[in-house]
Amino acid sequence: MSEQERVAGGPLGKVVGKAKQMAGAVLDRDDLQREGKLQEVQADAEAEAAAKAAEAERKEEEAEIQAERAETVAERHEVELEAAEIEAEEEAERRRTEEEREAATRAQAEKAAAERRRLAGEDRAAAKRQQAAAEKGEAKREAAELQREASRAEEAAAAIDPKEESYRWQCRRFPGRSSTRR
Repeated sequence: MSEQERVAGGPLGKVVGKAKQMAGAVLDRDDLQREGKLQEVQADAEAEAAAKAAEAERKEEEAEIQAERAETVAERHEVELEAAEIEAEEEAERRRTEEEREAATRAQAEKAAAERRRLAGEDRAAAKRQQAAAEKGEAKREAAELQREASRAEEAAAAIDPKEESYRWQCRRFPGRSSTRR
């Protein structure tokens, strides 16, 4: 294209191009007609390019919006997962705490029951010791009473037979000697 064939574009360029084509036809000038045609084609091409650029920009903006939406959805999903994970951890912690509390309560109850059994056993043992002491005391009293009765019987027997008393005294004093009388 020559310097003269360069033309203005845009909507005004289209109108100018039509005018130049008509003027070239009326004046029978091919160069003016060609310049008008080129200006009109250039104006159409620029308009088409501008429309395509606008469409591309619109699609790019839509794509960015879709990408932002997808990112937002992904972030929301991630936050929801984190929240669910935190809630699950908190629930597990609550259950663990409750189980520990229940275990401590059971352990305390078992300890108290064991202590009650131990005290009851000690009480039974003390009662048996008291009963044994009472029985021992009773047996000693009975033995002492029997000893007194035996002494009275010996005194009564000695009063009846003095030799017999001497023999009994010797048996008590020398228990290993023969029990036959001389």
